[in-house]
Amino acid sequence: MFVKTLLRTLPLVGLCSALCSCGGLLGIPFVPIVQNQENQETQPALTVQRPKAGVTQQATKLAETKAEPKRKLIAGKYVVRSTQRGKMSWYSVKTNGGTKTASGERFSDSGMTAAHRTLKFGTRVRVTNQSNGKQVILRITDRGPFIKGRIIDVSIGAARKLGFVKTGVTACKVEVLKTP
Repeated sequence: MFVKTLLRTLPLVGLCSALCSCGGLLGIPFVPIVQNQENQETQPALTVQRPKAGVTQQATKLAETKAEPKRKLIAGKYVVRSTQRGKMSWYSVKTNGGTKTASGERFSDSGMTAAHRTLKFGTRVRVTNQSNGKQVILRITDRGPFIKGRIIDVSIGAARKLGFVKTGVTACKVEVLKTP
């Protein structure tokens, strides 16, 4: 019987103590009153200053603006997962030795595709020509390049859009994309 009564009253005791201790959080300061030993008058143990109006609202707005930054969408549906910098080159059906790719997909000179050593087939990348700022979004369908210092091979169609067919090799930035 005693245990049942104790179990019923414990939640009430916890609730009361929680309400008393969080009064300061609600804007109601908790000020203990102490008695003066000499003349038995009661006085507050400390003086509490309330914050100026709007200070807590400003702090809340500041915290909201410093929350996680919004991700910039690329082509309206992608976000950047990682970035690589290096050199890129182009390849074609003639230089590839045919139309077969490592993914099994047929290679086309006019396709917006690329070869990368490690990225999964089907991964979308945004390639930027560092010398002129032109960009294209390509899909990884093949493996390569197998020349030291190069990070990506793009189809000749992509190279035309990027503007480096005549030079053959140029500095680039490769941004690996993902859907949010």
